[in-house]
Amino acid sequence: MATDKDHIALFIDCDNISHKAIEGIISELSNYGVVNIRQAYGNWTKSNLKNWESKLLEFAIKPIQQFDYSKNKNATDILMTIDAIDLLHTKNIDAFAFATSDSDFTPVVMRVQQEGIKVFGFGEKKTPAAFMAACSQFIFTEKLMSTDETIGNVEKNTIKVVKEVRKTSLQLQEDTWLRKLLANAQNQTMDEFGWSNLADMGAYINNKSSFSPINYGYKKLSTLLKVMDVYDLYLDKESKQMSVRCKNYTA
Repeated sequence: MATDKDHIALFIDCDNISHKAIEGIISELSNYGVVNIRQAYGNWTKSNLKNWESKLLEFAIKPIQQFDYSKNKNATDILMTIDAIDLLHTKNIDAFAFATSDSDFTPVVMRVQQEGIKVFGFGEKKTPAAFMAACSQFIFTEKLMSTDETIGNVEKNTIKVVKEVRKTSLQLQEDTWLRKLLANAQNQTMDEFGWSNLADMGAYINNKSSFSPINYGYKKLSTLLKVMDVYDLYLDKESKQMSVRCKNYTA
């Protein structure tokens, strides 16, 4: 996991991301470092981006204007890609984050990854699989949405992790992709007694997929494993390190 000193650059495709997701995105990224570069792209003369205006001010996001030069050509995507590549070579960035549901950004994500730099992806469930797979970690924005509540004549904005998406033990166990991912991670990191360090498992998973426990309704991998009820978890009180072993393990 990144340290507090890590610098993260966030690029937002406002044509493909709801303004209601930005608080959750920045909150999640703050767990990994400081989001000191925040840029939002779009044609700000259009009425459909009006809801973004207050969010830009609230979260100190720099708006980048891009006019539509022609129909069916997304100039915003091109500018966002150019800026990301420029930043890759001119700034000391530890991680990039792309908030978009557009697969057109897959090549730039892969290019950043080639430099050994982690890429966080945020997008809706409709996001193409290729873009999700290219990211180091991908989180559905539906899990990080804010809601607008009206109390009397006062509108109140609140942030929540959507609870209805939290998977049950049975649902987790029936997810064959998840079962295979966890089993491979545990097998590749376990010691002679069948125990794996949870941090080592997490690192293996991050290197092999864009998995995030948030997409299953859980903030931590350890909580997901506990609910899944397929693994035994042991916390060493002195080292504060957690170990994991399959319940049906036999030497």
